[in-house]
Amino acid sequence: MSRFLLIAATSYLLGSIPFGYLLVRVFRGEDVRKTGSGNIGATNVSRKSPTLGVLTLLLDGLKGSSAVMLAEFVSGPTGQPSPYQVMAMAALFAVVGHVFPIWLKFRGGKGVATGLGSFVMITPKAVLIAAGIFVAVVLAFRYISLGSIAAVVAFPALAWLLHEYGKAWLALVFMSLASLLIVAKHHENIRRLLAGTESRLGKHEGT
Repeated sequence: MSRFLLIAATSYLLGSIPFGYLLVRVFRGEDVRKTGSGNIGATNVSRKSPTLGVLTLLLDGLKGSSAVMLAEFVSGPTGQPSPYQVMAMAALFAVVGHVFPIWLKFRGGKGVATGLGSFVMITPKAVLIAAGIFVAVVLAFRYISLGSIAAVVAFPALAWLLHEYGKAWLALVFMSLASLLIVAKHHENIRRLLAGTESRLGKHEGT
C-alpha cells in the first residue's frame, strides 16, 4: 500500500509543476493567469508567446510521461496488481496535479497535454486515434475546445475497444476518471459552446 501511495504522491507532485506559469514568469516577467483565459496551459501561454506555448505543451506532456514511466519502473513487468493499473493510476494523479497544483493554491490548467503525455505511454493506439478525432473536429468546426472535449470523451472507449488496458478494469476506471476530470475542467467552454459564444480557431479561445 505504501508503494502505491508513493507513486500517487510522486505523480501528483510531478503533474503539479506549473510550467506555463513558470515560463511566462521567468521569460516575460508576467503572471499568465492575469491574461486571456487565466489558464496556465499551453493555449493561454501561446497568447503571450507562441514559443513558450509550444514549450509549455511539451513540458506538460513530459511530466505526465515521466510519472507513468516511473510507475512502470516501480511496478515491474509482472505481478499484481497489473502494471497497467499502476501506470493508469499514475497518469490520473499527474492530471490531478496539473488541474489542482499545490503550488498555485490548487488552481491549475485543464490537463489535456498532461493527459496526452501520460496515456500515450500506456495506450498509444487509442491516443493516436483520439488525436485524429481532435484534428477532424477542429478542422470541421474550428473549435479547439470542442476538439479537445471530443477526443477526451472518446479516449476511454477507444482504450477499451483496442484492449489497451491490459484487461485490468481498474486501469480503465482510472482512464475514465482522468477523462471525466478534463471534461469537467472545460465546463466554461461547454457553456459557451451551448450558448454559441465560444471563439473559433484564430480568435481568442478560452481553453
